[in-house]
Amino acid sequence: MNDSRGRPMPAEPQVPQIPQVPWSGLGLPPLAGRILEYLVGHPETAPGEAAAALGASASATARALRLLESELLAVRVSGRAGRWSASPPRPALGSLLARRREELAHLETHAELLHEMHISATNHRFASDQFEILGTEERVTARYAHQLRAARHEVLHLVMPPYVAAVDGVPDRLTVQAAAIRTGVRFRSVYDSDTLTDEISLETARRGVEIGGEVRLSSGLPMKLVIFDGTTAIMPLRRDDAAAGSLLVHSATLLHVLAALFESLWAHGVPWGQEGRPVPPAPASDTPNPRAREVLRLLSLGMKQESIARTLGVSRRTVQKDISDIGTALGARNHFQIALLAQERGWLAPGG
Repeated sequence: MNDSRGRPMPAEPQVPQIPQVPWSGLGLPPLAGRILEYLVGHPETAPGEAAAALGASASATARALRLLESELLAVRVSGRAGRWSASPPRPALGSLLARRREELAHLETHAELLHEMHISATNHRFASDQFEILGTEERVTARYAHQLRAARHEVLHLVMPPYVAAVDGVPDRLTVQAAAIRTGVRFRSVYDSDTLTDEISLETARRGVEIGGEVRLSSGLPMKLVIFDGTTAIMPLRRDDAAAGSLLVHSATLLHVLAALFESLWAHGVPWGQEGRPVPPAPASDTPNPRAREVLRLLSLGMKQESIARTLGVSRRTVQKDISDIGTALGARNHFQIALLAQERGWLAPGG
């Protein structure tokens, strides 16, 4: 551009573009940060000029300038009343950053103190970052429900009394489980056949199968257990004492061992299948009919006749007759001989 005499006019100094910065990290409101950036490129600026350039009100601009002054980031220009300039940015911002770092360090220390107070006040004891002790049934139930809703891939259960969570929450947990199954979460449960005698266990197993879960039976489970997505597990501190609390496990090593235990019990378990429905008798033959075969499989797990009857939904007299017929066909005198001879004939093998 030329002046009126045709001579080239000196170009205005180029102000470098300032990238967007989250000034809130330094405790500055967005407008204060924008005004600071403007003052850096426009020394000795009147408040009205800054307000007009940034599209802010006069009052908001005045408040922002006072805040910048209190943080030593801007100063009134000496001898030029009503005009402002930015302080040298490197030392001014460096000093502010140092103060913020010190404040954050104090906050970090305070957070640790609050955490210790939390543990003391709630009796929420942590063994380490890898384990958490849940000292009451309410905490176990709450954490169980939270982990159940957070599951995304697979939930594994070893089921036996005393239960890992309150039994009165079974309907709600089954509702959450059904919703998770619809989203693709796989649920696999192994029930302890020795303790599968109460209506709650039987109904929970049946409902679990109905909503898409997979259920197997096994004798002599070592403990109750639930594993969520292979990343968290809940297990009892003491096998037969629910009041002793439970352990929330985050340790990758222990989770690997627990998962291996589950898979071993799952592999040797008897699939629940359709055992929850009575199986009609089949014509007499050299091999047991379908219902009698299920009686035989459950008997081989060590289940009592009453438990077998409840599981199959038939009368105890029917179970007794099936066992008697099988014993006669095998020439066996007791349950042990029945299981042994049935195994030799292949009647306990899948499809046998």
